Formats: sequence, structure tokens, C-alpha cells
Amino acid sequence: MRSAKFDPTATGPAGMAIANHVVRLLSEYTGRGPTKARTSFAHDLVTVVVQDVLSKGERSLVRDGKAELVLSTRRAYQQTMRNELTAGVEEITGRTVIAFLSANHIDPDVAIESFVLAPQEDGASPHAGS
Repeated sequence: MRSAKFDPTATGPAGMAIANHVVRLLSEYTGRGPTKARTSFAHDLVTVVVQDVLSKGERSLVRDGKAELVLSTRRAYQQTMRNELTAGVEEITGRTVIAFLSANHIDPDVAIESFVLAPQEDGASPHAGS
């Protein structure tokens, strides 16, 4: 059931659950998950920043001048994981994800998974009534 009470400015257990969800899926799909993950909320935007994402093989490819190949492969993984990533965020937040954006950076080894949520059903701001 959808909830209009989700407060996207307070991470708490929801933020931890979303970070764990992203880390788990990255690990399942790529064979190695990030060593750090942090979720941030801003109104209708949920962003997970993950660090130390690249596998040993990917780091080796980067050293051999094939960073674009690594980034291309990561984009393919992210597109393949899109449905599972957004389904988990929707389940945790009780809100529909209307857009998913994802990007990787090689040095430093950082990636982001961002989810734009549909506006609250009641149209109120997240802090209405507080």
C-alpha cells in the first residue's frame, strides 16, 4: 500500500534499507558490491552514493587504458538492474519511481544511483503538518 507519510528528508531505516538494496543488487549482478554506500533524500529525489565499486578485473582494464569499456559495461549492468532497483525503492518508500538515473566515475571509484519519486499523493510537502 502506498503511503503519503514517507518523509524524504529523513534517511533513517529507509535510507539504510535502500543502500543495502543497491549494494545487494550490485553484488549479485557484477560479482562484487561496493564497500561503502550512503543514501540521501531531497524532496522527491533519492540518491545512493556507492564507493569502491570496481572489480579487480575492471581496475586492471582501467590501468590498461580501457576505462571507457569499463564505463560502458557498468551502464549496461545499470540498465539491466533498473527494474529491480526501482521496485525495491518503491517498496521501501511506498512511492512510485518516475525516473532512474545512474552514473559511474573511475577515479575516484564512485557511482550514483538516483531515483526521482512521483509527487506525494496528497500533494502536500513532506513536512506538511510538522
